[in-house]
Amino acid sequence: MATIAPTGGHGHLHGDRLRAAAVRVDWLLLCAVAGLTIISLLVIGKATEGQVAGNPRFYLDRQLLFVGIGLVLMLVASRINLEWATRWAWPILVTLMASLVVVFAIGGVTRGARSWFALGPFNLQPSEFGKIMLMIVLVGLAIERADSIGTWRFTLFLTGVALMPTLAVFVQPDLGTALVYGAILFGILFLVGVPWTHFAVYGSVLAVLTLAALWILPTAGVEVLQPHQMERLTAFVGADRDTNAAGYQLDQSKIAIGSGGPVGKGLNGATQTSNGFLPEYHNDFIFAVVGEMFGFVGAAVVIALFGLILWRGLRVMTRASSQVDMLIAGAIIAMFIFQVFVNIGMTVGIMPITGIPLPLMSYGGSHTLATFIAIGLLLGIHRRRSAIPG
Repeated sequence: MATIAPTGGHGHLHGDRLRAAAVRVDWLLLCAVAGLTIISLLVIGKATEGQVAGNPRFYLDRQLLFVGIGLVLMLVASRINLEWATRWAWPILVTLMASLVVVFAIGGVTRGARSWFALGPFNLQPSEFGKIMLMIVLVGLAIERADSIGTWRFTLFLTGVALMPTLAVFVQPDLGTALVYGAILFGILFLVGVPWTHFAVYGSVLAVLTLAALWILPTAGVEVLQPHQMERLTAFVGADRDTNAAGYQLDQSKIAIGSGGPVGKGLNGATQTSNGFLPEYHNDFIFAVVGEMFGFVGAAVVIALFGLILWRGLRVMTRASSQVDMLIAGAIIAMFIFQVFVNIGMTVGIMPITGIPLPLMSYGGSHTLATFIAIGLLLGIHRRRSAIPG
């Protein structure tokens, strides 16, 4: 008579594999991402109702599509071998520069910036994906030249590489994305151990360049910034605040947030949003909509979820299994910190209006997809670390 071998051992083995796979996923990070995405979809859906005649769900449906594609890209990104990717630093840089040149030559114009081109029914913005590409390029080149870290040759070399796409984006003109590129560079320079004296010199140079661009060169008839960019900066410092569109935008944002009170006016009571007083309420100023609809409590929840992402990201960075993974994770966190601080800061009047979207919250295709790719890279770094025994 034939006997059947017991399957208990195989069951235990299968269970161990499932538990190991679960450990290799940062569930807290995913929960924070899911929470912000749900809040974003709720706010975008309600704020844009009726904005497109005959299709009240136009913006919501498109954002749902962007999120769906983003989730797929997040899974793909979590499987990328970053050690391998960084070996292709120069080809990736060439690809990035080529895409920026193409979009500058034939791209469409939105809010004064020639930064996208049509890809079927979608508008693709290469500079958003360039954030991820720039991280890989800078980390790959930094690892190649690790022996010269701490020298001005190393610092100036990485700066020169980063300046190429940064200047290409700046002349589109897209000041916000150019500033994000700068934040990525500074994050990587800090993590590789560049001396503080280099940062001090850079800070002084940036201060002088800013002074020249805003006040010295314009008096001589040389306009470095576009009129709408100058308008935003003068609104921030208070000059001509009541006479330009940026000043109106900032005032309406503060009114919307202040009128929300402790718990908000509800989805149907957000008059600053529903009556169209607050411009760009589904894009750059979506945090003001959250403040009006859900009040201090809702805004605090959003900030807390961003804090959770940053905490988990820092944890992933400090526990990374390789230098490449550590630097990429750090660059992603630098990008997130900069974007969140500047976006929320500009809605409450403590930062200039720069057109930087709020990650996982603002409406838009390219920046939503790029953000999910960045999250996927963090998940992949966490998975590789968790797979190491002990």
